[in-house]
Amino acid sequence: MQTETINLNTQQGPTTAHVALPTDADRETSVSASAAVILIHEWWGLNDHVRDIAGRYANEGFVCVAPDLYRGHVTKDQEEASRMMHALAIEDGMGTIRSAVEETKRAYNLEKIGITGYCMGGTFALRAACDISALGASAVFYGDIPGDDALSRLSVPTLFIAGNRDNWITPEKVNGLREAARKFSLPVEVLSYDADHGFFNNTRPEVYNPEAARDSWRRVLTHFREYLQT
Repeated sequence: MQTETINLNTQQGPTTAHVALPTDADRETSVSASAAVILIHEWWGLNDHVRDIAGRYANEGFVCVAPDLYRGHVTKDQEEASRMMHALAIEDGMGTIRSAVEETKRAYNLEKIGITGYCMGGTFALRAACDISALGASAVFYGDIPGDDALSRLSVPTLFIAGNRDNWITPEKVNGLREAARKFSLPVEVLSYDADHGFFNNTRPEVYNPEAARDSWRRVLTHFREYLQT
């Protein structure tokens, strides 16, 4: 695996993205990978845990691009994370994601691009799947669910991953997504685990669920390989 940083330009100002590349990638021309995954960070910011997940994707043969929606700000404090998340306008985050998609296509000569995200990142990943036609697949970990006006536009094959003990993305919210999927015939599959919000984050032992994390990772890889690497 190799890593690098790329620059992104948005209407709200410049930012960067952390990139993890498969070991045999050729940065100057094209890459050996057939697809890329855009990885959107949690409300903590683009921290070492997110970089670790990006590396896992690279080890599976994907180019993984993790844009910094906070422009360099990272925290371990929950109250500060909440403030940063609520200060981030949806248009700002979406602008950064659009820039990341375009720069990924340009820099790595890739057209098949998926998106994934966790917590706040899951919220943005789902919204991006509704609004960015260039995406080929999405895998959303316990992100908030937009209204029907946005969901009705969803045409990207989406895997939505939830925890039955999540007090934020509650089972009631997830059932609302299931109902919208039936109402609008959306390409959505919902996976629910007996786990808390944040169960994939192995740096947080108070919520980490290794069994759910392993199984959901397996399912996400299968999902991306089906829709991005065929």
